[in-house]
Amino acid sequence: MRVLAIICCCFVSCSIGQYTFDDSNGLGRRFDGLGGLSGGGATSKLLPGYPEDLRNQILDYLFKPNFGASLHILKVEIGGGSMSGVGSEATHIYHDGDENYDRGYEWWMMKEAKKRNPKIKLYGLPWVFSGWVGNGTNSPYTYPERTVEYIIKWIKGAKQYHNLDIDYIGEWNEQNYNTTYLKMLRQALDKAGFVFTQIVAADDYEAEFETNLAEEMLIDPELSSAVDVFGVHYSSTQSNLGSIMWGKQLWASEDYSTFNDVHGARCWARILNQNYVNGLMTSTISWNLIAAYYEGMPYQRCGLMTANSPWSGHYSVDSTIWMTAHTAQFTEPGWIYLSHHSGVGHLVGGGSYVALTSPDKTQLTIVIETIDYADSKCLHEALPQYTVVNQTIKFNLEGSFKSITKLHYWFSMLGNAAQKNVTVLFDYMGPIEADEEGMFTLEAGLNQIFTLSTVNTAAKGEYPDPPVPTDFPLPYMDNFNAVVEHQEPYFVAPMSGSFEVITVPGTNNKVLRQMAILNPVDWCETENFTLALIGNISWTNIYVETSFSIDMENATTGVFVAQRINSGGCYTVGGQGFLFYVFPKNATYEFWGDSRRATLLGYGPAPSLKPTGYNKLGLKVKDGFAEGYVNDQLVFGVRMPDSPASGFPAFGTAGFGHADFDYIMISES
Repeated sequence: MRVLAIICCCFVSCSIGQYTFDDSNGLGRRFDGLGGLSGGGATSKLLPGYPEDLRNQILDYLFKPNFGASLHILKVEIGGGSMSGVGSEATHIYHDGDENYDRGYEWWMMKEAKKRNPKIKLYGLPWVFSGWVGNGTNSPYTYPERTVEYIIKWIKGAKQYHNLDIDYIGEWNEQNYNTTYLKMLRQALDKAGFVFTQIVAADDYEAEFETNLAEEMLIDPELSSAVDVFGVHYSSTQSNLGSIMWGKQLWASEDYSTFNDVHGARCWARILNQNYVNGLMTSTISWNLIAAYYEGMPYQRCGLMTANSPWSGHYSVDSTIWMTAHTAQFTEPGWIYLSHHSGVGHLVGGGSYVALTSPDKTQLTIVIETIDYADSKCLHEALPQYTVVNQTIKFNLEGSFKSITKLHYWFSMLGNAAQKNVTVLFDYMGPIEADEEGMFTLEAGLNQIFTLSTVNTAAKGEYPDPPVPTDFPLPYMDNFNAVVEHQEPYFVAPMSGSFEVITVPGTNNKVLRQMAILNPVDWCETENFTLALIGNISWTNIYVETSFSIDMENATTGVFVAQRINSGGCYTVGGQGFLFYVFPKNATYEFWGDSRRATLLGYGPAPSLKPTGYNKLGLKVKDGFAEGYVNDQLVFGVRMPDSPASGFPAFGTAGFGHADFDYIMISES
């Protein structure tokens, strides 16, 4: 940036800055694209359950070029069958002899993204590892050869079963990196023919890891060769630049994580620019892609858009979609930032600007933001105080861009209370032309975003308004016979363990089986139980019923139904609720007031419980009383504690081990 003049207006706090965009002295770093993260965990859970036409609209807003967010990168969780973030995702290997590449919805998500944008980059990262990887330990690094095999199989499965090429692979989300594993993974990728799959390390918060990993690369050329990209999380737009010293790309490989109202959109618009201006990060990936999980889960609406009501069809195209469009619709991975001295920097009146050019320098895009400090802080961000004022922005183009006299002009405003909360989202303002002296001029207020570009293909996509939201429908009944084999029912949301529809051998009957039989390599705190919830966190007086069997190899010892589960994701452990367990082998029951089984509310014999075959299990909660039923016989009736006053119905197992559920039924009691 070259600042030629700054003058303060007499009556309004404002400034005038003049800037030159020029490639004569070289360019900056390669742009790698903007992305969204499906997972970490189960953040896209409810999306597949939407009616097909509405689901396609949502996916278009995320992935379709020149329509909405037009994302360049899709990052997905490699599921491990246990809790992370806001839920649990299925894995491709649970135990020896088990391997399946139809499970879960991330394969589907990647294919839908590729269908809309064949050039989109795919990136996989594990949070939890299957117990098969840990092999009796709680680390993926104890047996690194096993972990390498697990990841290579996932990449092979993507290609063999879904024709998906994985462009990037991460190590272990927000956990310590391991140099032995990184080098072994690179060797295995090359040996398996995945020489173009790049390794991102270490997908972590800690600023020190970047320095430490860079220092280890200095003395270990094989390690330096193995790692292609440094991935940092929630760095507050700052970097110690350790990766750049070694010629590696540096990404904000997970960022944002903020409620997607206007406040969240301000956060997102600012960091999309300033991650490069301040930290030289060439990709920013939003956690999460889409908030498609039940209301009441942790990190509510921390996605680029929201789709948490498939039974009604309602979704919302949040303002973060259009903040993404300001960059993504006017660039592609492989474009190049201009130099900090001639096209990237901070505005003199506050805010920032970046300019990017196509590799052949025939196209130019400039993105300017004037987001104020107030009410724009991201959730995990350390944001120092700064000031933004009204300003006049003047700029001229030199070097390869000198002949450009007209730019397409797109505008957004995310007004605050003092600005009467005026919101403008990605409006096309027509062309802006240089004056006789080759100067372009903008008048910029606070909380505004400008894109000025030679690219003429951008568009603000639009569909008719979706249906209005409605409450989860009651009564609810699912016998799973309509569910595709190896998938989860649309509305069953596993928090711990993993639940998959299978066909009972020798029959046409489908059941929902809890699949995890080994303790996983944890990402967040877990206990030895599995749990899946469904419905509405505000429910109070409810009856929940299932029929279950544990007549199989590697079965659990007990099964439960529950009500008023008041937390999910990593907070499932330690949460409250009322859980009715039965143990068929000894015909007993237990009634607990929390998921840890620390608060016992009742126990005793359950004489109607059969030791084999299917047992019907029901829990009724109404007006402060709970009643438990086994095979339609009352087993207990107790007065309940006042707390929790509401929560989700749920079901699950007493430990990791198989159990088959023939149906789930929920009604008002």
